Amino acid sequence: MASQPHPDEAFPNQGGDLGGDFSGNRSSTKRSGEKRPFGDHDAGEDVFDSKKGKLKVEESGPGAATGMILSLRESLQNCKDGLATCQAELESAKCEITKWRAAFQDGPATPAGGSPEPGLVVTYLQNLKSSEESLKEKLEKAKKREAAFIVTYAKREQEIADLKSAVRDLKKQLSSSSIQTRKFLLDPAIHEEFMRLKRLVEEKEKKVKELQENVEAVNFTPNSRKGRLLMDKCKTLSAQNAEVGEMTSEAKIHELGTKITELKSHNAELRNQFDALSQHTDGLISDVDRSHEMVFLLQEKIEMKDYEIDKVRAELKRTKEVLTEKESKPEEVGEFPGEKEEDEAENMS
Repeated sequence: MASQPHPDEAFPNQGGDLGGDFSGNRSSTKRSGEKRPFGDHDAGEDVFDSKKGKLKVEESGPGAATGMILSLRESLQNCKDGLATCQAELESAKCEITKWRAAFQDGPATPAGGSPEPGLVVTYLQNLKSSEESLKEKLEKAKKREAAFIVTYAKREQEIADLKSAVRDLKKQLSSSSIQTRKFLLDPAIHEEFMRLKRLVEEKEKKVKELQENVEAVNFTPNSRKGRLLMDKCKTLSAQNAEVGEMTSEAKIHELGTKITELKSHNAELRNQFDALSQHTDGLISDVDRSHEMVFLLQEKIEMKDYEIDKVRAELKRTKEVLTEKESKPEEVGEFPGEKEEDEAENMS
């Protein structure tokens, strides 16, 4: 059977490179007093001193050396994968922080030309809270105005009901049992005739007064011719006066007609006032509807502000957690745990 090759002969580059690089890097690191970066430390994780490797190979055999090399390669690959994952998470966290910084820098929380600082963000949130409180106060005022409008609307409805009852009473008073009598009272021709008769009565009264004065001036006897004529004329005048008295009774009818006309005009005024009141009531109803809409809009805005505040708080909390993790993560990595044992073995050799 062919003899198996020596591990150093089977992997000439790996053994030489691992031993040489590791010893050179370690000596340079110790001389300069600086620690190696995390990447270099991982790259040298599977490297041991050549003498120690030869001793272990001689003690364990070629199979154990190959298994050790494979395990070291696997651990190196795992470390590289972990490093890549951490770098990806770091990049994503940096991108997230950059996004938030840009968002706050472009938003209203940061003044023009300033940088997004936590104090400015807190001030902006406090301003949002104060605006929310002012909106709540406006909402309370709107509710009070709404209650006042409702009370005013109830009073207006009561006034409308009172006016309606007054109109019904006036209609009952104006309603007459005879439609012909109403037409007769409201006829303009009859009114004109009444005024003519009134003027005629005034003229007749003047004539009667003159005749009375003449009678008093002239002494006469009832049996005389002039006396009989005067008596006949007085009778005719008294008859005319009676007729005039009947006509004057019609003046009351005319007065009633004028009162009815005035009541109609008053009724028309009440109707106009009622129409104006109904229009005012419609305006109040529209104002109440607008106030309801304003209240609903303010409630929606308050809910949106609450949602934005909660969202900003959650995002700030996540950002603080990311920053805390970043600050708690060590920036430099300590020496590899196996270096101490390697140094002791080297000193013993």
